[in-house]
Amino acid sequence: MTTVPDLASFIKAYDVRGLVGTQLTDQVVEALGAGFADELGAAGAELAVGHDMRDSSPGFAAAFARGAQARGASVIMLGLCSTDQTYFASGHLNVPAAMFTASHNPATYNGIKFCRAGAQGISLDTGLGGIRDRAQAYLDAGSIEAVDAPGTISHRDVLAPYAAYLRELVDLSTVRPLRVVVDAGNGMGGLTVPAVLGTAAGLPALPLEIIPLYFELDGTFPNHEANPLEPANLVDLQAAVVEHGADLGLAFDGDADRCFVIDELGQPVTPSAVAAIVALREITRVRAQGETGEIRVVHNLITSRIVPETISAAGAIPVRTKVGHSLIKDVMHETGAIFGGEHSAHYYFRDFWGADNGMLAAMHLIAQFGEYDGPLSALAAEFTPYTASGEINSTVDDVPAAYARILEAFHGRASIDELDGLTFSGATDDSWWWFSVRPSNTEPLLRLNAEAETSSTMAALRDEVLALIRA
Repeated sequence: MTTVPDLASFIKAYDVRGLVGTQLTDQVVEALGAGFADELGAAGAELAVGHDMRDSSPGFAAAFARGAQARGASVIMLGLCSTDQTYFASGHLNVPAAMFTASHNPATYNGIKFCRAGAQGISLDTGLGGIRDRAQAYLDAGSIEAVDAPGTISHRDVLAPYAAYLRELVDLSTVRPLRVVVDAGNGMGGLTVPAVLGTAAGLPALPLEIIPLYFELDGTFPNHEANPLEPANLVDLQAAVVEHGADLGLAFDGDADRCFVIDELGQPVTPSAVAAIVALREITRVRAQGETGEIRVVHNLITSRIVPETISAAGAIPVRTKVGHSLIKDVMHETGAIFGGEHSAHYYFRDFWGADNGMLAAMHLIAQFGEYDGPLSALAAEFTPYTASGEINSTVDDVPAAYARILEAFHGRASIDELDGLTFSGATDDSWWWFSVRPSNTEPLLRLNAEAETSSTMAALRDEVLALIRA
């Protein structure tokens, strides 16, 4: 007897992420395809399906298409693509889409990211719960009932129009010649970088010398995990930048929707600095195009203070949000923001349907740097005036007790807000400071982020709060 899996055990707040062969099977994925078509009312309409380079992805994409087709949806198969390429297809074609990827997770995992037409995000509260429940019902019943008029399946390659669209948004044709090392981590950046920054999609050559690192698409990740958030996965890129005397380095995650930057010295440029630079460029661009009135830019609460300061100094309104990509997409739409930045290196653009696009952020950075008279380390320093701890995770069995210790220790010393966990703000004689403590949604962890005007204040603050968390 086949055990019917409990989909709620691996369908998370924003996407599906599970173990291949146990949680994610062809049967499960086919049911999710049917549930997706039903939940979005796609019978008689089109939807798109893309997939990354994982061994299981092509088969899962085909199974998903069968389920959606059975329920009346006509499926456009995008084939190999990055997540932001799938968002492009959803926006450009105005169709719902599903992308098979587990992003930076190991090869034993796969997953699905969903969006509505126009690349609008879907979370547990805005449709993913309904998709899950409909799929669960099909699995419990043991079959998917086909409609009288099943949909069709067609194939479309959107790489060339995707690359052309990004080139329209950011003109790199006039930047000074730059040598760029790119670590694709054997992920989808190996497909998109040659198309967007090179000539693989038939576009004119740019004044960029691209030095490729791990461009071979390989879902077993033979060189390192495709997770640039972990410092160990940047070591090869850092060494290559220095070895080749490059001007900068770029590292993409597995599905190429996040991008991390390395300067000419082999040192990371913080995602907050990138967010500030891109925010300034986008504000300047839309003003130059004649936009009047209030301009808003979104940032989450753990980005550096330089981000809202840069936004305000440019005459725009910073909008502070909780952490989480689907939530930021929602806020982008609600506020009409032109750009959104997270410290996790997700960057969102109004002109990319509010979706995140690491490649587009990298292009903005290259454009800004290409007009700058100096090394990237100097440009980055202008947008990194303060000292941050980075995110520090601690295993905590009793989160309320840890909160109570911190609240007692900082009583009378800080203002406190509860937007996402607890954020404390205060000042010493020589420095302002803030720190955030947030519980993980999936693990017994507390996440600490701290920043201060001076490095000594930040270090003392970090150590005091960590001692309270781990007491």
